[in-house]
Amino acid sequence: MPDIITIGEAMAMFVASETGELADCERFIKRAAGAELNVATGLARLNHSVGWVSRVGNDSFGRFILNQLEKEGIDCQGVTVDARYPTGFQLKSKVEDGTDPIVEYFRKGSAASHLSPDDFSSPYFHSARHLHLTGVAAALSDSSLALLHHAANSMKAQGKTISFDPNLRPVLWKSEAEMVEKLNALATQADWVLPGLKEGAILTGQRTPDGIADFWLERGVKAVIIKTGADGAWFKSASGETGSVAAVKVDNVVDTVGAGDGFAVGVVSALLEGHSLMYAVQRGNRIGARAIQFTGDSEGLPTRAELGE
Repeated sequence: MPDIITIGEAMAMFVASETGELADCERFIKRAAGAELNVATGLARLNHSVGWVSRVGNDSFGRFILNQLEKEGIDCQGVTVDARYPTGFQLKSKVEDGTDPIVEYFRKGSAASHLSPDDFSSPYFHSARHLHLTGVAAALSDSSLALLHHAANSMKAQGKTISFDPNLRPVLWKSEAEMVEKLNALATQADWVLPGLKEGAILTGQRTPDGIADFWLERGVKAVIIKTGADGAWFKSASGETGSVAAVKVDNVVDTVGAGDGFAVGVVSALLEGHSLMYAVQRGNRIGARAIQFTGDSEGLPTRAELGE
């Protein structure tokens, strides 16, 4: 049984082999993509036992994703192959100048969007000691959001720890007001919340790291770790511990997608290993900085040896 569980959607991702408009690209490289899958991959590469819960279609994309899970050593007992609905996919442009790539999604009605509390297995989840959630899975559908709440409530009642990365996807929500309401309800179930500075401002209405952190700390969260872009990261705990960690200098930014997932990998892994909050944020910065030096969402996530620990 895995030590860490996450829930989300994975898609087949086709990354253009040449720069320029997606419409003009003729060659693509197939990869697996998904915020929660990226985190699961990063944690598995650091020798953590990880389980990923989802639904995939009974199609070639679904089989491809299952093969990727096996290659990374991620437990897939919680994955359902759903013959009724397809596995989603996406197209991603190639960039070499550090700008954000263009990503086009084809995920409406996907198998993962039909996740529900029926996908919750008490023995499986309760065997783990940590649950990692993101706002992406929360945005897929009402039933997927219900699963996340059910899992969070159940794990919290069992005394397990929970981390939450808002990972905002406004286009998947009916309105910003709904997104704010639903994600704050989920965030307050977590022990550790990991927003970007802009995400934190949207969700809390606050404009400073301290104000953003206090919003969630006052609602029961134990620590808020905020990604502050070029400045690095800032954190505050319920005990009043605060600190900032400077960004890791990167000379050649290749692909910014996946940086936040890499940051989550660093923070969550370090905290689960018993390291200090300061050390966890430092590791998060290091892995996030490494991730943006590679093409692809998870190619830059390091093994323990590559991390140098």
